Amino acid sequence: MVEHFAQGVWTPLVACAVSVLGAFLGLRYASRALSSSGRTRAAWTALGGLSLGGAAVWSMHFIAMLGFRVPGTPIRYDPLLTAASAAVPVVVMTGALAVVVARRWRRLVVLPVGGVLVATAMLTMHYMGMASMRMDAAMAHEPLFVAGAAVVALGASGGALWFVGKRWTLSATLLGAGLLGCAVSAMHYIAMAGVRVEAAGAPGHAASGGVPALAFLTPMVIGPGAFLVLGTLLLLVLPDERPVTGEAAVP
Repeated sequence: MVEHFAQGVWTPLVACAVSVLGAFLGLRYASRALSSSGRTRAAWTALGGLSLGGAAVWSMHFIAMLGFRVPGTPIRYDPLLTAASAAVPVVVMTGALAVVVARRWRRLVVLPVGGVLVATAMLTMHYMGMASMRMDAAMAHEPLFVAGAAVVALGASGGALWFVGKRWTLSATLLGAGLLGCAVSAMHYIAMAGVRVEAAGAPGHAASGGVPALAFLTPMVIGPGAFLVLGTLLLLVLPDERPVTGEAAVP
């Protein structure tokens, strides 16, 4: 038996909030990339990939995992595999945004192909994160829940790419970020609902190696929080290069 909300409702709420804020910044960065060119466009695109893949997906996962507990079985994490799981969604999301922003291919081709790639990266990140767990227990994932998470991940990925350059208004971006952040959170908890763990060792015995789960608390909360605050300030300070055509530009 496992617990998904061992720290109470605060863990899923904070995880979802970070995902929504990360999605919001990612969409705004992408819109800035569309109105820029050269190195400026590349910088905004990279920030968008970092925000969507890093904060909205990766940080959400590990913040949510602070509420995961197997009674009597301490959990540790492999640092190298955990770091690798962060690179996957960031790199793929940045690449997908670069293709969409470049507008060199038709959206009817880019959106489905990009959506599948990003969804695959999201799922890969999730299960790499799960594989990074070190505990004296056997873990299995039920195929039905894996398939359900894949469907939600595909919808979230397609939505993220569709909103890039499709809606300029602040209200529309807030709506898109809310939908995307909630979808990422839903994908995570659908996948986690299919986790089955069978303890193998004596109660209280932890597998060797790795870092204790609570050691992730500071970087998973303070790190993304600082990035989101600084990212918001960056949008407010730097002007939007997009021409104003009947509608006021928003940060």
